[in-house]
Amino acid sequence: MILVADKLGMTQSAVTRIIEGSFEAITKSLAEGRRWELRDFGVFEVKNRASRIGRNPRTGEPVPVSERRVVTFHPGKRMKEMVAVEDSVETKENPA
Repeated sequence: MILVADKLGMTQSAVTRIIEGSFEAITKSLAEGRRWELRDFGVFEVKNRASRIGRNPRTGEPVPVSERRVVTFHPGKRMKEMVAVEDSVETKENPA
């Protein structure tokens, strides 16, 4: 929040209220089943996962997993490009 507040010349509390309000609006929209797109950042969507038979990792026994709704995120083109550039810079600076 500090970076955003400094960049915009706003107080941290004002930025916090704006960001929390934005997250609340996004969450409410997703709860209603709508998709939310932030241009160049990405898209949040709600998808239905069908019921299935899973496995208990300890016992290996089959366990029914009920149908449910999940939030998915697909990064936008600009975000992908920026992350790829940052990743290549870090790799050059700190080779494994």
